[in-house]
Amino acid sequence: MQSSTGQHYLALDHVRAIAALLVVTWHFIHGSTGFPIAFDYSPNLFLLSLFDEGHTGVALFMTLSGYLFAKLLNGKTIDYKAFLWNRALRLLPLLTVVTAASGLYLIVMGKTSPSAFLQTVTSGPPLPTLPYGCWSITVEFHYYLILPLLLWMLRHSRWLPASVLLLSIAFRTIMHQSTGEVQTLAYWTIIGRIDQFVLGMLAFQFRLHLAHRHGMVVLWLGSFAGFYAYFNALGGFMAAPAYPSPSSLWVLLPTIEGASYAVAIAWYDSSFSPPSRGFSKYLGYAGAYSYSIYLIHYNLVFRAARFIDQHIMSLTNFYVALAWALFFFLLMVALGHFSFRYIESPFLRHRKRYIHSLRDKEVSKDHPAQDSARLLPSHVVPRSQALYRSHKHPEPHTAATPLRNK
Repeated sequence: MQSSTGQHYLALDHVRAIAALLVVTWHFIHGSTGFPIAFDYSPNLFLLSLFDEGHTGVALFMTLSGYLFAKLLNGKTIDYKAFLWNRALRLLPLLTVVTAASGLYLIVMGKTSPSAFLQTVTSGPPLPTLPYGCWSITVEFHYYLILPLLLWMLRHSRWLPASVLLLSIAFRTIMHQSTGEVQTLAYWTIIGRIDQFVLGMLAFQFRLHLAHRHGMVVLWLGSFAGFYAYFNALGGFMAAPAYPSPSSLWVLLPTIEGASYAVAIAWYDSSFSPPSRGFSKYLGYAGAYSYSIYLIHYNLVFRAARFIDQHIMSLTNFYVALAWALFFFLLMVALGHFSFRYIESPFLRHRKRYIHSLRDKEVSKDHPAQDSARLLPSHVVPRSQALYRSHKHPEPHTAATPLRNK
């Protein structure tokens, strides 16, 4: 996926594709009511618990987002206004279309009123109230607001952002003791997701320590899969014993997910150079269109599973449902291509450069007349020096919002 800087990381597109597949599978096999597969089901093959609890794909997206921004911005200065402009161009067009279409459907079907839906949308920026998968865009937006602070921390110490982890875990512990449950905050808000963003950023700093450490990483990820099988056996997201779960496991679950996925991303990115051909190429396409897949699939996935179960074959067997989920995902990749081309891509032509190297900063010191503006604590450079229009025909560009592009 090519960013506004012209950089393309195919390996990270692969990760996006896997994250999108996990989320789509979760919705396909369980729906919103535990149909066709009950929420309390646990597969015999422990590795498949990650698909049975495919909501964890959101954690993978968030961790990847932190890793990618660290990769793009490491040793750089940023024009923060241009950065926010690019993020808006990347996320808002499709978000607006999906939100409007969802609202129209809900209103026509009598499931909500225009005033109630408008209230849901207007409360979306501060709260995760946007319909369907759009809520995660709010969480990522909150990450963008604190990104300058995290970059400032990294400039002073690679370990300083770890203090954010300690604070978030402490806060979730207090909230669990006070309210009796913390799943809501841990899953739906920045209070839980901040761990994953930060761990992704930290993983980039230590990526070289993970390069080619295949045995260690496989053991690490195997242990994580075993843990998730245990979590799934306890009832998982929806049945431990009900939603929201009173389990204290949710205090640490965002951290465990973030640490596991951060190691996997850093290892894969630093150990392999996937070729732009064959299966690798097409997996990259799925990652490139993952934002569209993530936002659009929710409006189709439940109907698709029910249609197949009623008219083609029963989906009450987990492994049959999993196979059909993969087929549905492939159809969503094709739909994601058209969404990217006709909804997302036209706006990406107006992206602006927001990254400058430290060498540019040194040049500005030698020529103060060219840069008299004051640097912000997050090392934000003047907008007048950082702006330029990207190519007229940008290639697909995604980021973690799933799944979303940088």
